[in-house]
Amino acid sequence: MSIVLGIETSCDETAAAVVTSDKRILANIVHSQVEAHRPFAGVVPEIAARAHVEKLDGIVARCLDESGIRLGDVDAIAATAGPGLIGGVIVGLTTAKALALATGKPLIAVNHLEAHALTVRMTSDIAFPYLLLLVSGGHCQILLVRGVGDYRRLGSTIDDAVGEAFDKTAKLLDLGFPGGPAVEKMAQGGDQARFPLPRPMRGRDHMDFSFSGLKTAVRKATSGLEQPPTRRDLADLCAGFQAAVADVLDDRVGRAIDHCRASGTALTGLVIAGGVAANQMLRSRLTETAAGRDLAMTAPPVALCTDNGAMVAWAGVERLQAGSTDPLDVAARARWPLDADADPLPFAGVKA
Repeated sequence: MSIVLGIETSCDETAAAVVTSDKRILANIVHSQVEAHRPFAGVVPEIAARAHVEKLDGIVARCLDESGIRLGDVDAIAATAGPGLIGGVIVGLTTAKALALATGKPLIAVNHLEAHALTVRMTSDIAFPYLLLLVSGGHCQILLVRGVGDYRRLGSTIDDAVGEAFDKTAKLLDLGFPGGPAVEKMAQGGDQARFPLPRPMRGRDHMDFSFSGLKTAVRKATSGLEQPPTRRDLADLCAGFQAAVADVLDDRVGRAIDHCRASGTALTGLVIAGGVAANQMLRSRLTETAAGRDLAMTAPPVALCTDNGAMVAWAGVERLQAGSTDPLDVAARARWPLDADADPLPFAGVKA
């Protein structure tokens, strides 16, 4: 049995966990920076990096204490090495390097996206290959997961990630931060048909996404209301926005499933991961999408959808079992696509 310490600092959660190769989470500590960023209605990179510096040592110590495992007894130390806010990534990776050097343990530089992609293999019994919808504040991709380190990108956003669209919609409607849970809560009981919001990219032959136009439509709908909007207005707008996102995800994922089958790939299931995978309405809709094509939809527990150390530690376990470790001079990376061979997306700029 292998034991891995995982460290996550790619955005606004400072986290550490100890996970075993037999899928036990011995400790999983997450410090959220939500209150520090709430006044700005978004993550401020400099504030995030400073908070990681202040909190990480204590969180790692607490994690080891709760797990009952001494640092010298772990088999490897894993840390997110990208993609993410580079200041935060450097804090976590540098800490992991120091621990690896001091203990002589292997270092594993984890791709944050791969950690999300593999979490479900820790929490559920799913084999390769499976189709992954990765949806978070910074990413929106459909990937064929063929094995550890073996990914094929089928579709991605050409502008905003779906989580970013949720956050900016929440900011526009003054619902608070973080935006995803705020929009989901406000949407309950709303009339999703009241506002004729668009479904960008639905019906297109490819599997890419676009959400900037949907945000613009919400802004235009808001400007046509009496100010300030009533609670009913806000509920209907949020319900309509969430329904539009669900329709787009349903269409894009359905097309990806059909594409995989047409190319001869026998999928073991559909997996959704990332922070937006915590949205219960979207989970329900994608469960129906998969069931309609005789597939099971699987997602990590809600607590493991958002950024956490356990997913990084598990990715470290999978990498360690595959014989993949990294030198101490491995670099932190702000951008690190899972499918390095994928063609650049039109209009996508520098986004992965």
